Amino acid sequence: MYEELKYWYLRDHKLFWTLSMSQIKQLCIIVGFKKAKKGDVIYFSSSDVPRIFLLKKGNIKIVSIDEEGNETIKEILQKGDLFGELSLEQDSEVNEYAKALTDEVSICSFLLSDFEDLLVRNPSLALSYTKFVGLKMKRFKNNYSNLVTKDAKTRLVTFLKDWAEKEGKQEGNKFIIENYLTQNDIAQIICTSRQTATLLLNELEEKNLIYYNRKEIIIDDISKL
Repeated sequence: MYEELKYWYLRDHKLFWTLSMSQIKQLCIIVGFKKAKKGDVIYFSSSDVPRIFLLKKGNIKIVSIDEEGNETIKEILQKGDLFGELSLEQDSEVNEYAKALTDEVSICSFLLSDFEDLLVRNPSLALSYTKFVGLKMKRFKNNYSNLVTKDAKTRLVTFLKDWAEKEGKQEGNKFIIENYLTQNDIAQIICTSRQTATLLLNELEEKNLIYYNRKEIIIDDISKL
């Protein structure tokens, strides 16, 4: 039953669509599978055993730590995202970890060495993986551009729109987002202080552009945000 679960988790992911049934079943032999709850730390970049992770269910945050120990949310990941040693190299200068944001998180993982062997044996998978990582790097570049060229309010609005379009429940122009982020999380994502993020959220709420609470964020008309 456990192997069957791993099979369907992998078969369902578009990264592995190019593989045959027998190749997927072979892949199940090397894949690890685990579940996590909200607040659990899933991954440290400083681990002695480098891995690549595939998020199958739930949401997690990738947090980077600078030399002074300050933490910044680097990325919020959804179902289907990859994280870990994506460059296929272990970088000792990178200091980051992943933490579960939602109550039910499911993850598949591969030892970096096993995954490298798999890519060598399956050129079509290697091509798919290259495209996945390329799109991820493009997202990082866009996020960096937003941080450099836009003010905090614009960054917040951009983040809320992206979040709504990725995960929100849509009813016409109205979006309802299940809120699993704290105000401090949001502040870190848009690279501002918690106080500034709170003021900006309150300002949007006072203008009836959003309705914010711990459980959900409602955008009545995303075209007006």
